[in-house]
Amino acid sequence: MSKTIVIALFNQSGGVAKTTLTQNLGYHLASNQNHVLLVDMDPQASLTNFMGVDPESLKKTLYNAIIDEEPLFIYPESIHGMKLAPTNITLSAAELLLPTADAREYRLKEALAPIKDEYDFILIDCPPSLGILSILSLTAATHLVVPIQCQFKSFLGTDLLLDTVGRVRKKLNKNLEIAGFIPTMLDSRTAQETRTVNAIQDQLSQIATIYPAIPKSIAFADASERRIPLAVYDKNHAALKVMNKIVKDLEKLKV
Repeated sequence: MSKTIVIALFNQSGGVAKTTLTQNLGYHLASNQNHVLLVDMDPQASLTNFMGVDPESLKKTLYNAIIDEEPLFIYPESIHGMKLAPTNITLSAAELLLPTADAREYRLKEALAPIKDEYDFILIDCPPSLGILSILSLTAATHLVVPIQCQFKSFLGTDLLLDTVGRVRKKLNKNLEIAGFIPTMLDSRTAQETRTVNAIQDQLSQIATIYPAIPKSIAFADASERRIPLAVYDKNHAALKVMNKIVKDLEKLKV
């Protein structure tokens, strides 16, 4: 049985720092001597861009593995100690083609199977939707991490997300575990955001771990613009302590 931890970072809401978390958590895991693969399942290809790879220059992407059932293309060079399965806009066509494909929900799981044991952690950046690409990601995952922006609107969508996870568990992936919820983009000076964090703690802690909140900081956007993780951009940034705490908890999943 594989000991690889496959984590889907999933929230149907956009703008919750999902891609930023995928890149930065992956970097910290890799810095702790873990073999890490990042998988970009979002046709917007933000993760591919954040990693410094031009999506439009790619001749092979995740699309070829999911639709054509070719071996998973992994970018040949390690990037900041991580490997990347990149994507581009062609993946959006998969959403049109997959409904008629055989065993469609298992396409990503099958693509990962031959290379899975080469990694300690595989992090999947899911698209911001409840569509088929997210279903593929949840079916392939061993664990789910849910970023929730510290805004009441984002918190309200959690019930719908959990309903989707429940359906996947029932039909496609009975062993999927919720590893935890990560409050993101917290401005602790704002009363409403502090109340939202408290609501997340009160209402979701019985379901899974509530990880420390990621503080709001322009440095994340600045690092992404430079195509580098935050720790490379500013090795003394205060948010790195929070990131390291989360990574220590994620590493316990291996035990």
